[in-house]
Amino acid sequence: MQTHPTTPFGRRPLSLAMVASQTATENFAAKPDSFETIVHKWRLFRALTEAKELLGVTERALSVLHALLSFHQETALSLPVSDSKPAEAGSASAGIVVFPSNKELSIRAHGMAPATLRRHLACLVNAGLIIRRDSPNGKRFARKGQGGAIENAFGFDLAPLVARSSEIENLAEEVRAENRAIALLREKITLTRRDIVKMIETGLGEGVSGDWEGAHQRYAALSGRYVRGLSRADLEALAGELTVLAAEIHKLLETHIKAQNLSGNESQTERHIQNQTTNSSDLEPSLQEGRVDPPEPNLEEGREPIERVPGISSDRSRTVDPRPQLRTYPLGMVLDACPDIVDYGKGGEISSWRDLATAAETVRSALGVSPDAWAQALEVLGEHDASIIIAAILQRGDEIKSAGGYLRVLTEKARAGEFSLGPVLMALLRGKAAKAARERRKMG
Repeated sequence: MQTHPTTPFGRRPLSLAMVASQTATENFAAKPDSFETIVHKWRLFRALTEAKELLGVTERALSVLHALLSFHQETALSLPVSDSKPAEAGSASAGIVVFPSNKELSIRAHGMAPATLRRHLACLVNAGLIIRRDSPNGKRFARKGQGGAIENAFGFDLAPLVARSSEIENLAEEVRAENRAIALLREKITLTRRDIVKMIETGLGEGVSGDWEGAHQRYAALSGRYVRGLSRADLEALAGELTVLAAEIHKLLETHIKAQNLSGNESQTERHIQNQTTNSSDLEPSLQEGRVDPPEPNLEEGREPIERVPGISSDRSRTVDPRPQLRTYPLGMVLDACPDIVDYGKGGEISSWRDLATAAETVRSALGVSPDAWAQALEVLGEHDASIIIAAILQRGDEIKSAGGYLRVLTEKARAGEFSLGPVLMALLRGKAAKAARERRKMG
């Protein structure tokens, strides 16, 4: 009976990991039904690829294992019936031992260098995926019996793959479940971010009262945390905070809708009561035709009276959201004035403000604007206006010698409340129109 582990040839030491792997494989082979375990080697290799980080193997080591599997003639991996009993001391199992030379193994491993090959073989041995069964002289070969069947083989034993097949499949399933959960979280985050942006734009466009600037700042801060490589716990926390913000914004919109409906119901009730008394001859003609708002005095000399939309009460017409909109200028207007920045967009296209901000970050670095100047611009102007300024600087090209200095000047003016983007964009649009007119004259 085998009472000691198979030790490696030469100076290679015997590690406790090797002993543990050999013991586990022998215990599995000693089970009566072990020979009934049949594993599809390429399906198992796929599971190994998915669970490689949990098993502690690298991609290059898996390439070597793929080459070793290719030397096994059968697609299925299984322990022969004779291997279900422990081997004698000093012998080697002939079941699923492959014995390629280093040269052939290197060729099937896509020309891997010998030193690299040895390092990754050692990685597979230490991970307990293969067992070295070295001959007395360290050579790899097989000894056949009288009938031509292989009696002894020295090389790399693939039996641990069969013994650990259930473990490997379970680890791969854990990785798949984790990846599915992360994908669902990323999907939820993407949808919630889209909902938040749309609801903020609706609130601003419809004049809904609320802290929209604060909501946008919270959204920008949360979006800044959404980067690649986040763990599942970080994604869950981010998704939860975005969901809370979306619920708060949705509640603002619902409250506004309820207030509108209540105001409309009250107005209909008032008109209904007045219509019931239209037969009275004491009512003024204007009230017989329907309720209208009394004219308001013109408070500014020379200003034309404000035209009202029929059906809207005076209280509704005087309701103005005191907070400024987050985006004063439409994206189409910005891209029309600064078309050169489109070349720096993803895929040569800018379809959203986020695309513009990403392109501006790239252009900022290309123009030589220092991180400090950019950080100050973002702090004072905000990401939206700072990105527009970078697009404008790029559009003006050689007219601005120092993009960083120019940005600092504009930042200080904005800090003092002396800067507006309107004249900058209008100047670029006028210049574009003048250039087009000159080209038309030349063609004419």
